[in-house]
Amino acid sequence: MEALQRSFKQTLEAQRQKSDQTVEALRKETRELRRVIQNSTSTKVDTATATAPNVEVKQRPSPSTSGEALRQQGVGTKRVNSYEWGKPGKTSAAAKYAAATPRDNFEIESEKPYAELWMGTHPSNPSYDLSTKRSLLDLVQDNQGLLGQEVAQKYEQKLPFLFKVLSINKALSIQAHPNKKLAEQLHKSNPKEYKDDNHKPEMTIAVTPFEGLCGFRPLGEIAYHLKHIKALRSLVGDDAASKFEKVVSNSSPSEKEQKQALRDVFTALMESKQDLKSASEQLLKQVEQEQDRFPGGSDAPPPGGKGFKELIPRLNSQFPDDIGLFVTFFLNFVKMEEGEAMFLQADDIHAYISGDIIECMAASDNVVRAGFTPKFKDIPTLTSMLTYNFAPISEQKMSPAPYPYCKFNASAHTSDSSATLYDPPIDEFAVIKTDLKEKGAKVTFESIDGPSIIICTAGSGTISVGPKKEEIKEGWVYFVGATAECVLESSDSKPLVTFKAFCVLGEEGRQNGNL
Repeated sequence: MEALQRSFKQTLEAQRQKSDQTVEALRKETRELRRVIQNSTSTKVDTATATAPNVEVKQRPSPSTSGEALRQQGVGTKRVNSYEWGKPGKTSAAAKYAAATPRDNFEIESEKPYAELWMGTHPSNPSYDLSTKRSLLDLVQDNQGLLGQEVAQKYEQKLPFLFKVLSINKALSIQAHPNKKLAEQLHKSNPKEYKDDNHKPEMTIAVTPFEGLCGFRPLGEIAYHLKHIKALRSLVGDDAASKFEKVVSNSSPSEKEQKQALRDVFTALMESKQDLKSASEQLLKQVEQEQDRFPGGSDAPPPGGKGFKELIPRLNSQFPDDIGLFVTFFLNFVKMEEGEAMFLQADDIHAYISGDIIECMAASDNVVRAGFTPKFKDIPTLTSMLTYNFAPISEQKMSPAPYPYCKFNASAHTSDSSATLYDPPIDEFAVIKTDLKEKGAKVTFESIDGPSIIICTAGSGTISVGPKKEEIKEGWVYFVGATAECVLESSDSKPLVTFKAFCVLGEEGRQNGNL
């Protein structure tokens, strides 16, 4: 009997393996057929077109097999947003990337702050084709195949994400981005300040060392600050502070009770009627007196005395006597090195402080501000909309993983080249960072049924779609349409580094890490 059972199990296992092999063979045939179709149609490529700063598109006439690479060569000075918080002149990655290829009348001014480079179809700053001057929005709406059928239908023939480079020299506003329902309400009631009816979850990837305030700290750390920072407690009020401390000290408070306590004490701070100038002076005096012991000695939460000793005066010099100075003690102070990332869902509070970053978000420009800004502040909306999630710094950062749907050549393998996937828990986008670390290193990305935008942040090489090959170097941006297999190859001894934002829906999206 045992021998019969073993034989039966062996037969089942053999059948299962044969079935798996058949499925894999069919998948391989499908991928090969798709590549053949792409190669045959891409030979009909017309003129190159461009979108976002520096892009060239290889456009095939058939929407159903569209797979184009776009090289964007420049969109004029106005396409690099100049805000006060941006980095000056050539220290700005946004300006440096924008000026990397020929642009219409664009020259970097040494003292001018350059803050943002946008890549996408958002009407506030749309990318466009340099040769025809047509916007990327016009191109994808004329050819649904560029987005892929599912993406085009779900997102009304618009690119579902907005890709950016931010160069930050001084703090951005204390802010949050509304969820879908709230965005619709705000847009309807105040379209001047809230231009979109869409939500705006976003992901940040460091290109250079980055600092930011992101998400609420663990409640115990906030309670510690309320106890040891007199100016903070005076603004919040002793009654509100004591109620919060009571919940925190409870042995087993519910999550609902904790979030309500955080909401109450944070709202008390934001709505405080106490003299902010006097409180700021008191805070700066305490920092100066205690130095590395601020606040309260060696048990202080991160960044501790040494960190706060430098951070608080710096923020006050940028925005004197601002409520944002005190919000700092409620939020995580996050530092990221190149390649580290974090994700902020809609309704999460944050403020970027310094660094150059790649940012990807749902296609929206809605911002609810409440500090560190001369712009419109909407404190009632901010305090009512926040998730009031709280977590340590370690939980704010993402855990990227190797991207599995690509193939490296021998040079890429021996040089430890990589393709890293940053996959947030939303439909609109994911991002792949590619590092090709020696000359001749090459990676081939399997085709996907969705759009991509690729920006090169370092090095030089080539980008290929089908038989067509184009140059790529620092600052150049390419749009790649749905169903296009894409190949990157380094032509320099310096690493070729690119970031690729993409969207894929349905089963293929799950397989490619985008869902």
